[in-house]
Amino acid sequence: MKRIVVAITGASGSVYGVRLLQVLLSAGCDLHLTISPAAFQVFQVELGINLSIEEFDSERLLRSFGTEESEKWQKGRLTYYSNHNYSAGIASGSFRTEGMVICPCSMGTLSSLATGISTNLTHRAADVHLKERRKLIVVPRETPLGSIQLQNMKTLSDSGAVVLPAMPGFYHQPQTISDLVDFVVCRICDQLGVETHLMKRWGES
Repeated sequence: MKRIVVAITGASGSVYGVRLLQVLLSAGCDLHLTISPAAFQVFQVELGINLSIEEFDSERLLRSFGTEESEKWQKGRLTYYSNHNYSAGIASGSFRTEGMVICPCSMGTLSSLATGISTNLTHRAADVHLKERRKLIVVPRETPLGSIQLQNMKTLSDSGAVVLPAMPGFYHQPQTISDLVDFVVCRICDQLGVETHLMKRWGES
């Protein structure tokens, strides 16, 4: 069972994070999740759900997008941590994982990681993955991008992170929003070494 850290921050595109959770759980992964306070605000606007930060209801979040059978999610395991819980295992390098994904990744989070600032559990867990030379995938969703944001992305890339913008392709002839979301989630899973069949790949008949 792959142990993967997932963080959802306050950028637009929370649907990418929710779908990623669904797919990784369906693949039988052991997920360790933290969510920023700003992300909970975005959930209300984009997903129409009001969730408590401290009394988190993962089932409500998972059901907020798509119609996938919830039984599939039971193949994996989900552990949630408050974003201010520094006693969480993911705050330590001794807590071994196969990688971490920040999806979506806000520009504020991106800036903190690039400059080594650690003021919450997302920052700390990401910093741990960088220092331990483990896979860290950041999924920024912002447009346009200014020089500061681009420089922060380059800094993280130079430090070993994978910068995977939420930029869906169209060569698989998407018909729905779900198809576009699945394109990005599929590319994230590729980086994690998690097998999926979410999209028609280039060159496939």
